[in-house]
Amino acid sequence: MIIIDDVLVSDEVKEIYFACNLKACHGDCCVEGDAGAPLEEEEISILEDYLEDIKPYMSKEGLEVVEKNGVFDYDMDAEFVTPLVNDRECAFVYFENGIALCAIEKAWLEKKIDFQKPVSCHLYPIRIDKVGDKQAVNYNRWSICIPALKSGREAGVPLYQYLKIPLIRKFGTEWYEKLVAAIEK
Repeated sequence: MIIIDDVLVSDEVKEIYFACNLKACHGDCCVEGDAGAPLEEEEISILEDYLEDIKPYMSKEGLEVVEKNGVFDYDMDAEFVTPLVNDRECAFVYFENGIALCAIEKAWLEKKIDFQKPVSCHLYPIRIDKVGDKQAVNYNRWSICIPALKSGREAGVPLYQYLKIPLIRKFGTEWYEKLVAAIEK
């Protein structure tokens, strides 16, 4: 384990090689699971503020869920998460060529909003857990990501490098540089 500024980082973050392969997994991390994507409290108001710009990219079913229940729900631990369609896929998912994609990110790519997507989605397959008063950066092992592990090994891309931008988004450039220094020393 590595500790950077009171953030606990699992050794897997430096040891695992990873590169998403949407053609192989079809974005199933946005469709499968027992809860929606974790949301930080401030992300709820951002989604509410941008909802009208996101709606054109959402599926009919996702729109119905969000219009009925709002942009967030609670998981079994009473943490904020994105709502689900049929207790399965994220309400913000839309499909293109059989691949699950994010309506929030699509609105961002189209420059309709300046919020890319929830940071938990951007960081995936890393999950941020609470350990006492500290945050813990852990790799979430899931069979859906087996193709990404293969692609990462073939490309020689460690997880911490693959997720450089979202790690900087979450913890800052200085923190990320300390992480790289600790891993590469």
